Amino acid sequence: MKNQIAIGCSSFYNSFWKNIFYPRNLPSKSWFDFYCQHFNTYEFNGSFYKFPTVRVFNNWYDKTPESFLFSVKVPKEITHIKKLKDCEALLDDFYEVCKYGMKEKLGAILFQFPPSYDFSKQKLESLIGLLNYDFNNVIEFRHKTWWNEEVWNTFKDNNITFCSVSYPDLPSTIFKDFPLIYVRFHGVPKLFHSGYSSEELHKLNEELNSKNGFVYFNNTASEAGILNALELKRMHT
Repeated sequence: MKNQIAIGCSSFYNSFWKNIFYPRNLPSKSWFDFYCQHFNTYEFNGSFYKFPTVRVFNNWYDKTPESFLFSVKVPKEITHIKKLKDCEALLDDFYEVCKYGMKEKLGAILFQFPPSYDFSKQKLESLIGLLNYDFNNVIEFRHKTWWNEEVWNTFKDNNITFCSVSYPDLPSTIFKDFPLIYVRFHGVPKLFHSGYSSEELHKLNEELNSKNGFVYFNNTASEAGILNALELKRMHT
């Protein structure tokens, strides 16, 4: 992926988008095909809730065009339940499933930690020791304590991407000094619902020039996510 920002959404199966994005008479079984005609990436969140298999990912691989890219979220068993403890084998299995299931369409591996997961040196060292550096690892934190120079310098030294977020009460910095730009728009002030103005999207687009990475809209509990994604894509084309 060279000098390219892939823009997409974090879900597609959304009845709010009918008549706004999906044609009125298009059956829901054809929604993802239609999505793939308009976007070149998708953030796969289903793996957060259920540990995937190679077969499941092969099916997604086969549904998509040649140049399509997936970002895949790490299961919550690893990030939320075990919080990285005793997860070596489980995480190795997940990397393997992603590698053989998504093949060359695998863009990034997304680790999303819960708001209760605050910074400590021990947690940072544990994370660094667990990751497989053959992959594009992106880490999303939801506790402000992770926004610090020690974390950023450690990530840069290890080619890890610190996820930029738009999330209530978190810093909205767009980080450009990591291997990838990776931005997740969750909706502010109303989580998963609020949309972003043309001015906000234009400001973001100016920061994306000559960079590599992904922008995903996760404000998909309304029509906002798809409208924002389409608008940013038009700006960035």
